[in-house]
Amino acid sequence: MADATSKTATRPAMGATAVLVLADGTVFRGQGIGAVGRAVGEVCFNTSMTGYQEILTDPSFAGQIVTFTFPHIGNTGANPEDIETINIAARGLVLAAPITEPSNWRSSQHLDAWLKSRNLVGIAGVDTRRLTRRIRDGGPPNGVVAHAPDGRFDLDALRAEAAAWPGLEGMDLALEVSTRQSYRWDETRWQPGRGYGRLERAERHVVAIDYGIKRNILRCLASTGTAVSVLPADATAEQVLALRPDGIFLSNGPGDPAATGRYAVPAIKTLIESGVPLFGICLGHQMLALALGGRTEKMARGHRGANHPVKDLATGKVEITSQNHGFQVVPESLPARAEVTHVSLFDGSNEGLRLTDRPVFSVQYHPEASPGPQDSHYLFDRFVAMIDEHRRR
Repeated sequence: MADATSKTATRPAMGATAVLVLADGTVFRGQGIGAVGRAVGEVCFNTSMTGYQEILTDPSFAGQIVTFTFPHIGNTGANPEDIETINIAARGLVLAAPITEPSNWRSSQHLDAWLKSRNLVGIAGVDTRRLTRRIRDGGPPNGVVAHAPDGRFDLDALRAEAAAWPGLEGMDLALEVSTRQSYRWDETRWQPGRGYGRLERAERHVVAIDYGIKRNILRCLASTGTAVSVLPADATAEQVLALRPDGIFLSNGPGDPAATGRYAVPAIKTLIESGVPLFGICLGHQMLALALGGRTEKMARGHRGANHPVKDLATGKVEITSQNHGFQVVPESLPARAEVTHVSLFDGSNEGLRLTDRPVFSVQYHPEASPGPQDSHYLFDRFVAMIDEHRRR
């Protein structure tokens, strides 16, 4: 429905059972989906055509209300396998059309029922093209999505709640989504007719620091014949090295890397100088840059979707990648020992780096492809090859 600005207190919202209220008072009306209630966060958009379950359970979406630009959300239903973490990470969701009826052999639950079971609040019937243009041109606003079956909303209170929310800049969310205790991982990637497998014989051992890690990253590592030990976000370098890893992985995650870096960067500095091969993804990439003395900054609109072209500067190859980040590394701030390896073909922003004097590299995007294309799966093989070469020395 069309947006409008209102200063009217609690009243029925013209047949709507849900509203999205932005911090500037703009109101989008529609029909409620998922749980009854409200949620506040940064309103962003995601351009993926599939993988809505993986998106909503991606810990990197913590603190955000996700607007799906693709209109047919719900067409593959929901199932217990396509999740990236047990707990919902996103704050809410915004759709153009009502949830599509499921039509997929793997579906075991209607998406609306799944949303209710995860206490996730959403709104359908919004002009998502208009909302997306607003985000594109003005940056992601703070907002509140509210679902009330009686259609009564205190729009002034919702606007005030959106305006009072502090925003993601300066916010450390990694500790909220990270594991509280260490664990071992041996589940491998999903295969048709077989489902997920198990690593039977480990050829190497990687320690992953969980800043909001996605399960399919762990599966990709295990599928290379690598056993993985997962540690909390605030793990020290001493705790990591005590496990005698063959490699170290810095995971993706939500929030401002500079905020998380207050406790993570000192550990990462020590891990870099240990000489153990290290690979970082997304937030891990950003905090690696901070540990090297670089700088990160909030992006005007962020990258979220499964269709982002990235160029590998070493090979000239273009990869179509899956991305989800609102902060970026400032390449000019990196030291001479850090070489830029990948760039976005959308806006030229940094998408990867490597060190010239240590077995260390990272990328800004998501090579685990969950959701998204599998163009970048080779990066896990590159990490394993780096580990094996280091072990032969």
